[in-house]
Amino acid sequence: MRIAIFAFDGITMFHLAAPQLVFGEVAKLGLGNWSTELWTISGTSITTAEGYTIAGLKGPETVAGADLLVVPSWLDSLPLPPKGLTDVINQAHRSGSGVIGLCLGAFPLAEAGLLDGRTAVTHWSATETLAIRHPAVTVDSSVLYIDHGDVLTSAGTASGLDACLHVVRKHLGVTSANRVARSLVVAPHREGGQAQFIERPVINADTDAPIAELLAWALTGLDRPLTVEDLAARATMSRRTFVRRFREATGTTPARWVTDRRLDEARLLLETTVWGVDRIAQTCGFGSAVTLRQNFSARFGTSPAGYRRTFRSRETKAPV
Repeated sequence: MRIAIFAFDGITMFHLAAPQLVFGEVAKLGLGNWSTELWTISGTSITTAEGYTIAGLKGPETVAGADLLVVPSWLDSLPLPPKGLTDVINQAHRSGSGVIGLCLGAFPLAEAGLLDGRTAVTHWSATETLAIRHPAVTVDSSVLYIDHGDVLTSAGTASGLDACLHVVRKHLGVTSANRVARSLVVAPHREGGQAQFIERPVINADTDAPIAELLAWALTGLDRPLTVEDLAARATMSRRTFVRRFREATGTTPARWVTDRRLDEARLLLETTVWGVDRIAQTCGFGSAVTLRQNFSARFGTSPAGYRRTFRSRETKAPV
């Protein structure tokens, strides 16, 4: 996987480093032959927002044949991107490269026309500007990233890490993405939407200890019924109070959270074991293979069997 990352005068070191860090870790851990290259329109050097000069960069020719083109951000003043940049973006997309706009990087993608008729996300402070400038784009400020397959956009700053980990997960599977996240000491994923590959949410145990304790308990027995009533009783709350507190803590409903966690576990078992779909369905609490298949297809757009063919580890074993 060859990844071309656009660098420009005024970019912050963090935005420029984030995709290099995540994708570089894939190669460092031996998970895949992934490489990153920085390029500029001029093909010479840039000066970062912090005042550092990065020299010896390549030009737009770097993008030719790249598997991914990443625009890691854009200037805070949101000027129109130069035609040279939008031309490169369009050519890369026409050639079959995946195109990613992290944070304010959604603006050059929108200017290139890649987001017309699509839903996109950018930094919260610029969502209104993006919507006004590009009325053909549906701006969703409630998610961390949105992946259309060929084009991906992410929310602000740290969400770029989430989006890059999603790319690793998409191409190499959950196990590899978790290894990269663990190595970088970041969460495998924070809760979001838009049919993302979501890992277990991060809960602040200090501010909502009962909910945090409940989630930890639920994860130890996903094969249990785990109805809203069961969960509320375990948390010693009325159903109404529990649902409200749960949404405040996780950003989702109890039923959706349980289904997502069961799907997480199903994906992991599909990758790491040779168990049949019936056994996985029972273990994860779906009750039947039919129910698992229905939920899995609705959530990920593929069947359990199709997912397993794509992501199963070469060495699989039954868990002890």
